[in-house]
Amino acid sequence: MLEHGLIQDILGAVLKHGGDFAEIFFEKKYSNRFELKDGNLETASSDHTIGVGIRGFFGKKAIYAYTNDLTRENLLLVAKRVGEALGETKFENMIFNFDKKDIKNKHFVIFYPEDIQKNLKVNIMKKAYLAAKNYSKLITQVAIWYWEYDQEVLIVNSEGTWAEDRRVKTRLMINAIAEHNGNMERGFYGPGASMGYEFFEKIDVEEAAKRAARIAARMVDAEPAPAGKMPVIISNEFGGVIFHEAVGHALEATSVAKGASVFAGKLGEKVAAECVSAVDDATIPNAWGSANIDDEGTPTRRNLLIDKGILVGYLIDKLGARRMNMESTGSARRQDYTFPPTSRMSNTFILPGDYHPEEIISATEYGLYAKTMGGGSVNPGTGEFNFAVNEAYLIEKGRITRPVKGATLIGKGYEIIQKIDMVGNDIARGQGVCGSFSGAVPADVGQPTIRVSEITVGGRNK
Repeated sequence: MLEHGLIQDILGAVLKHGGDFAEIFFEKKYSNRFELKDGNLETASSDHTIGVGIRGFFGKKAIYAYTNDLTRENLLLVAKRVGEALGETKFENMIFNFDKKDIKNKHFVIFYPEDIQKNLKVNIMKKAYLAAKNYSKLITQVAIWYWEYDQEVLIVNSEGTWAEDRRVKTRLMINAIAEHNGNMERGFYGPGASMGYEFFEKIDVEEAAKRAARIAARMVDAEPAPAGKMPVIISNEFGGVIFHEAVGHALEATSVAKGASVFAGKLGEKVAAECVSAVDDATIPNAWGSANIDDEGTPTRRNLLIDKGILVGYLIDKLGARRMNMESTGSARRQDYTFPPTSRMSNTFILPGDYHPEEIISATEYGLYAKTMGGGSVNPGTGEFNFAVNEAYLIEKGRITRPVKGATLIGKGYEIIQKIDMVGNDIARGQGVCGSFSGAVPADVGQPTIRVSEITVGGRNK
């Protein structure tokens, strides 16, 4: 970590040369990535990174710089250049009172990454490989990825914030390929958590691997999905990726402050069906997207975004707060010290409703059951999306019948949330990595099973 006197001088240098706010983000990070293909360890890499980001504000203007040269001379030079780039009023003889925040740790870790032997981690990967490979004779290829990191951060600013956090993340990702009669399909599952090696005592590694294999094996001989507008039931857990991408990003200050979101200026207005409520909650113990503080040192919190269809909140960082004349919601995130922070989601999900999933299916005469969502694309300004469905089935006369493949869901986020007419009680979250202006960050997406009364489904059958 940085010495107290040097921190005083860095902040002072920013404010002395221009700016009305200065911030230091110090990061030390250790990470491991392993890749196992067809039963053999293909790659193994370990990284130690350390660096500092220095940011200054003047009004609504922001300048950011970063360096991995932590000598006093260099850090003061970087701070001076940030202040000069702001180039406005100058403050002299500054005294900072750093009140160290007493932040309760909600994310306890038992086994830290550096304390666990590599062969134990590889054994976990081999266990997953065998479970996926032996699931079916249709499975021809299996790849396993193991990712873990241990990040320590210190965030200090000229408002007196002095906040520290240690974040440990562990994730296992399984990719299975099934082949039959010239067809090839892929299944993927990637559970993760803010935990150390004890994560593997919380999940069933073999079941996780079989889940990826099941998707590939069931879809390889599936018939083409129907096309057209129809009711779509989206399963729980990773089904929440549509809300995350097509609605959640439009609630971030990054787009709202610029008026580039369809939800800008709509606080207090009805934006979704009454059965829809949604939150972003970085305080969930040991969840994949959780942290004790955000990347500006603000304690994280549970932010209610939509309450019974009414828009009640945005996700706001400090710069967004200045631009929107609102307070920070503890939502600033960044990939690492090379990125300035901005407003981002953490664990974002639709809250549970009253229906059992079986009730939702039995109430649907005909439609598509999207059990496992894949990737897609979104226009953050308009909320227009296009998502692949990795595992889908037809619903006929209130029953799930045949598997279908090649389905895509096409629509606009703000229109879809108004068409949700049934919300299940089986809330679950899935793990992903969200990419945006401040880099790639771990994020949970989630929801219970929901029914959308009508979505355009892209497929090949009429």
